[in-house]
Amino acid sequence: MALTDEHLELLAVSNADRSAAIRQVENNADTIFTWDYNKGARPALTKLYEKAKHSQWDGETDLDWSIDVDQEALVRQAGIPNRELLLQLGVDITGTSFERWGEREWLNLEIETSNWVLSQFLHGEQGALVCTAKIVETVPWIDAKFYAATQVMDEARHVEVFARYLDTKLSGWYPVNTHLQALLDDIINDHRWDMTYLGMQVMVEGLALAAFGNMANQTFDPLLRQLLRYVMSDEARHVAFGLISLKELYGELTEAELFERQEFAYDAAIRMRDRFQRQEVWERVGVDVKEAIRTFTAADPNDDPFQQLLFAKIVPNCKRLGLLDANNGWLRQRFEEMRVIQFEDAMDTEAEYELLDAVAHDRAAASAEG
Repeated sequence: MALTDEHLELLAVSNADRSAAIRQVENNADTIFTWDYNKGARPALTKLYEKAKHSQWDGETDLDWSIDVDQEALVRQAGIPNRELLLQLGVDITGTSFERWGEREWLNLEIETSNWVLSQFLHGEQGALVCTAKIVETVPWIDAKFYAATQVMDEARHVEVFARYLDTKLSGWYPVNTHLQALLDDIINDHRWDMTYLGMQVMVEGLALAAFGNMANQTFDPLLRQLLRYVMSDEARHVAFGLISLKELYGELTEAELFERQEFAYDAAIRMRDRFQRQEVWERVGVDVKEAIRTFTAADPNDDPFQQLLFAKIVPNCKRLGLLDANNGWLRQRFEEMRVIQFEDAMDTEAEYELLDAVAHDRAAASAEG
């Protein structure tokens, strides 16, 4: 399916409010109190809560901030992946801005991309902080409120460490990508508590878990590898929290109600895919945004193997919730069009989180050494 002019216009939109430090978003949800304090009513959530209490880590002392980060050296060690990707895909850059680029421009693109990706991780973690605080207010179960409160602390810690890494180890930061901000706005705007779970815990956190894992496996920076391993151990619990909570609710919904959730999940998937087009980076390096997107998507954003991999956690989790095949497989068909349905039988995060949690701290320590 070719990239249409209309789709390209949407993809090329970048953040026009770069200097704003505050953004106000309307929250339409009710705050719910519950006087039922029996946290044993949902054993899986109680277990997750106890696990979270004992898995806290300190971003100040558990990470080795003395490690020096040389961005250019790291890029050279990685082999300039953006240029190699175009060569691998056989993309013809004749007549484009990239045809005139030398090694310095390609190196700068890698550095700016690193700054941009880590910036979006930071903004996404603040989105998770705000959304999880909303879950504490809106979910009607005390055991879910207990666990969500531990996640608020997790997300504050994630914001802290990503902000510190950007400020002290990298060479600049970027504003929130407009497609990510639009998704966060929609999640916060919705009055239904389970949509906060679906949008943040399952979709955004699920994609983040895959993205963090991909970066942790590829980076040569021991500090970033260590940081990501710690964050991943938390994120796996967060996604599992969403799955455990939503399975109970979704088993009681009508087909019409499930269809609303399917549409929400698909819209979230499209927006998350579109935010990885690096719109703000192209502006900073002086390349026309539409030209860059057209070049790097090779005519169809669904063909990007990296973007497909980001859905490795989302698709099996949607299947676990019954969203893939409800309403005659509506969401399954959408994921087939996005070319990500091949992940449906991958391990879902509820089954995976204990494994990640058990090994994360040992692996983080080993990564810092190696």
